[in-house]
Parts: sequence; C-alpha cells; structure tokens
Amino acid sequence: MMVEDEEKAESLNVFFASVFTAKASPQESQTLEVREKVWRKEDFPLVEEGCVREHLGKLNIHKSMGPDGMHPRVLRELADVIAKPFYTIFERPWRTGEVPEDWRKVNVTPVFKKGKKEDPENYRPASPTSIPGKVMEQFILGVTSKHMQEKEVIESGQHGFTKGPIE
Repeated sequence: MMVEDEEKAESLNVFFASVFTAKASPQESQTLEVREKVWRKEDFPLVEEGCVREHLGKLNIHKSMGPDGMHPRVLRELADVIAKPFYTIFERPWRTGEVPEDWRKVNVTPVFKKGKKEDPENYRPASPTSIPGKVMEQFILGVTSKHMQEKEVIESGQHGFTKGPIE
C-alpha cells in the first residue's frame, strides 16, 4: 500500500507513461504552397474574424478554465473585443501548420474511476487544455468537415464518422 504522495504520483506516472505509444516524429510545417497541392487555391479556407467571433460566442460558460487561466465565460462575453486578436493568433497556425507551444502543454491529473484506490489502473488521465486551443480545434473541425462534405470525401456507407445524415 502506498502512503506517501510522491510514491502515489510516481506510480500513476509510470502507469500513464506505459499506456502511451512511442512519440511520433514531429510533422514538418506545411507552407501555403504545399497545402495548395491538396486544396485548390480558390477552395483554400481562410481564418475569418467573423468565424472566430462566432466560435467564441458559442463557448460553454459552465466549463472550467484551461491551464492558461482563461475562463470561457470571460472569452465569450468579450468575443466582440477579442475576435480580432484571436483571428491574428489563429491565422498563423492555420497558414503554417505550427501550433503554439503553450497549446501543446498539458497538466495531467489522475481521476479515480472505480475499484481499489491503490491500483493505478483504476485512474484515468484528465488533461484540461487551453480554451483558445479548443476554439482553434473547433474551427479546424468545421472547415475540414465542410470540405469533406462538399467534396463528397465520405461516402454514405461511412456516415458513422460524421454528424447527422449524409445527403
């Protein structure tokens, strides 16, 4: 039985580390020219300030803040004011494929599931991420989903991978 907090933390760390796969090699940054080989220039989606404002305005104010200390309620209430700076922040990663380092950092917290508390397998890792990072994820998801639907990338037999019915 583990008594010391450090022992518990080390045990959970060893267990969580054991379930992760080997670190993937970092992807090379994609410039606009490289990505235009996949997207035709006229189809290439751009980050738009209005779209950023819309995503900020839909934030769930009852969710907790991320490790950056930004609360969704504040971001939602200030959507009109911060849409332009966020647009500037989001545009570069979208264009270059490089995500800010702060958005890649997480604090993993063990959350007890069930069973014996001494067993590290009875915990799941939880990692709150930054709210701006989540907004960017939603933007990317929306653009990608729209592109796949318009270009009929996903056939009707694969509808389980999409929201709603395929038309």
